[in-house]
Amino acid sequence: MKKNPKGHLIKTVAPDSIGEEMGIEPGDYLVAINNEEIDDVFDYQYLIKDEYIEILIRKSSGEEWILEIDKDYEEDLGIDFDNGLMSDYRSCHNKCIFCFIDQMPEGMRDTLYFKDDDSRLSFLQGNYITLTNMSEKDINRIIRFNLAPINISVQTTNPELRCKMLNNRFAGRALENLDKLYEGCIEMNGQIVLCKNVNDGAELERSIQDLSKYLPFMRSVSIVPAGVTKFRSKLEPLEVFTKEEAGAVIDLIESYQQGFYDNFGLHFIHASDEFYITAEREFPEEERYDGYIQLENGVGMMRLFMNEFKEALKNTTASKDYPHRKEAVQRNITIATGKLAFRTILSFSEAIMELFPKIKIRVVCIRNDFFGETITVAGLITGQDLIKQLKELKDKGTDLGDSLLIPSSMLRTGENVFLDDVTTVDVENKLDIELVPIESGGQEFVNAILSKDYRMNRNNENFVYVKAYEDK
Repeated sequence: MKKNPKGHLIKTVAPDSIGEEMGIEPGDYLVAINNEEIDDVFDYQYLIKDEYIEILIRKSSGEEWILEIDKDYEEDLGIDFDNGLMSDYRSCHNKCIFCFIDQMPEGMRDTLYFKDDDSRLSFLQGNYITLTNMSEKDINRIIRFNLAPINISVQTTNPELRCKMLNNRFAGRALENLDKLYEGCIEMNGQIVLCKNVNDGAELERSIQDLSKYLPFMRSVSIVPAGVTKFRSKLEPLEVFTKEEAGAVIDLIESYQQGFYDNFGLHFIHASDEFYITAEREFPEEERYDGYIQLENGVGMMRLFMNEFKEALKNTTASKDYPHRKEAVQRNITIATGKLAFRTILSFSEAIMELFPKIKIRVVCIRNDFFGETITVAGLITGQDLIKQLKELKDKGTDLGDSLLIPSSMLRTGENVFLDDVTTVDVENKLDIELVPIESGGQEFVNAILSKDYRMNRNNENFVYVKAYEDK
């Protein structure tokens, strides 16, 4: 990566900050700290920690200032940059046989086709990286700065097979970086995207055994099934796991968990929720998820959801105003979700309707026609599939009620837009119904159903049903 000779453009300076006190202004450039040039945000964050630092600022006029700063340890300067990462994002150079981006149709927005494989995003956002585009300098810097945890897409510990799966002749050699991170005491999490008849069976067992030598610094490894869309005609064929095959994967994983826990206090290897649903197995008890360390990777989400829901419902019925609310709360709503969570959402809804007789809930399982029926997670449901299938129900006489609840995962983070650029307003106009996204969590699920006023981004911990009894 080339360094920027001008430095890094400062976008904002916080009021009353050290930066403002020192005369730094938006439009200035940060060139160096303690005579070291800055590659990116990690250099910056590491170098500003000390109580005394010298920084080189190039003013917009071209004048250079050397500023000597005395401050508290780890105190920030109060400046933000034009590029939050302070460098270009690193794209993936692999051509993985299971890559979901390669299985998307043409014509979608450009950002959906960007493949990141940036170790810095692993630390900042929890992204999983393959280690294939990392230099020795990158690895040494992770160890020096203690950038942890680092999330790693392993796929297999068989070097030859890894080269084939990633279509990268250097992919096997990149596994050597695991040894360096382990020796540097860097906390890691691993992921294996399991492809049927490729890296499962004996290859999976080999990978589990090989990765266990990195305990306790490698804290967990998740096993997730490869997503298979209908757009694979020009790609290597992949098949979905059957009920029996998913059960065999679970059996293999669970056969190792107790031994790892006895030796390291970690169950270490985890099957994703999708395997348990496909196999029609009960989810593991909460203790086996090691504090939900792989939650964002689809491991334990359903168990946490179930436990939170039960606790929320218990607290609701134990409250002194429950007898009144039982008769006062009236709702007529539809909940739309994907196949993966459908049965769980249905059982939750039935439990609520039993406790609140004036609440009517219909749960609709949205089929993924856009990507194909093999894609079952709610987060990949498009707005067009949602509209089409609910409109078909409505045209056949189904009363959708006054509100349509969907998991917020269907929408882009922080936006009211589905994956296919359909907006929430589009859905409301087409279906003539209020659309209410629900934040993840059992308490939020209960809140959204019991209160007409539920909206995302509230402080749900202190949520008050301010209009729960309106229009009684």
